Amino acid sequence: MLNKRMILVSAATAACALGIGFLMQPSTSLPSSTAAALEGGVPQDPAVPAPLAIEKITLTSANQTAAQTQTALGLDLGGQQAPDAGCAMQARATAHPGALVALYIAAPCRAGERITLHHQGMMVTETLDAEGSLDLLVPALASTAVFIIEPSLTSQRQSTGAVAQVEVPDMAEVDRVVLQWGGNSGFEIHAREFGAQYGALGHVWHGADQLGSAGAGQVMQLGDASQLAPRLAEVYSFQRSAAEVSGVIEISVETEISEINCGRDISAQTLRISGDQVQTRDLTLSMPDCTATGDFLVLNNLVENLKIAAK
Repeated sequence: MLNKRMILVSAATAACALGIGFLMQPSTSLPSSTAAALEGGVPQDPAVPAPLAIEKITLTSANQTAAQTQTALGLDLGGQQAPDAGCAMQARATAHPGALVALYIAAPCRAGERITLHHQGMMVTETLDAEGSLDLLVPALASTAVFIIEPSLTSQRQSTGAVAQVEVPDMAEVDRVVLQWGGNSGFEIHAREFGAQYGALGHVWHGADQLGSAGAGQVMQLGDASQLAPRLAEVYSFQRSAAEVSGVIEISVETEISEINCGRDISAQTLRISGDQVQTRDLTLSMPDCTATGDFLVLNNLVENLKIAAK
């Protein structure tokens, strides 16, 4: 990536695409009371779009009560399954240091099937193993972390979803930026810590370890890219409690022009998390034609840079 030509795109150039909306936005929604309950009872800021996750799991009428929604899903807010759910999906969440959550999902009758994980507006698709289970380490996006697991459309009549919730005590010590998109559009999130240049120590992205440029933060990739039309995400995390220097972390979004995305419009969304505050921004980008295959678009100023003070 670093040896290929980059095309810098300023925020002003990309701004014409902003506001069109994230193409993964679901078309249905739950009542506000139900959404608040599933999100741990935390009121949503009117200026922040409602979490996409809560909208996507609607299975019945939009006028139903919260209790009716629980019954339809076959679960309660503690992640317990309805007594008659003989083949029900179950989920368990455990908090780990670094504001990470170990998520365990078990669905013995759904071996090898696709699921969608929803958390605080982040959506990724994963695949259950041959035993119908999945162990996953997920960066938390809220101090009361609620995870909703949705079965694939082909199995919803046979299996209900599940919910797991856990308190994340060190969430306030971590800054996070999420980049999520649908399909294999080639998006990447890059963080240059404290003035680091591309390819140098402190340039953090998913390939940093191979190039020896790892820094204080880290990037985690989520989602199964082998799925058809997957929902994928990259999450950059920086733990403020471990900061030894003060300065700015510059965040950029990049995408390689490939035979898959050239000449097309591609969409992504960023979520900027600090404590329990979430800022979102949508992007729809018109890619150059296929003569530019192999080049990279570098989108600056889509996400506010992180300002870090040493401890």
